[in-house]
Amino acid sequence: MHRKETKRMAGNNPPGHLRGLLALNGALLAILGAVTFGATADAQLRGRGEYTMVAGNVKGANAAAVFIVDSVNQEMVVVAYNPQTKGLDGVGYANLAQDALRTSGR
Repeated sequence: MHRKETKRMAGNNPPGHLRGLLALNGALLAILGAVTFGATADAQLRGRGEYTMVAGNVKGANAAAVFIVDSVNQEMVVVAYNPQTKGLDGVGYANLAQDALRTSGR
């Protein structure tokens, strides 16, 4: 009687269903391997910044802008508020260290 019960239990899982589960597990395993061993993102070599923000005007713009200066990394970003999108738009970027080298050569 034990054999009949085993056969009946085995008959509940058709072979097509088992193949489908094996194929799905294989696909998930392949995706996991691709994500794990795929290309990695390289972090930017950038020191922790020290920021100063100053409000001001930009020529040709009807909105005020914010000048954000990172004194450690010698960079400046200018952003302005856009009322249509209710967000900040980038106006400009400057690498202050490169600008200082260019102007000192004059």
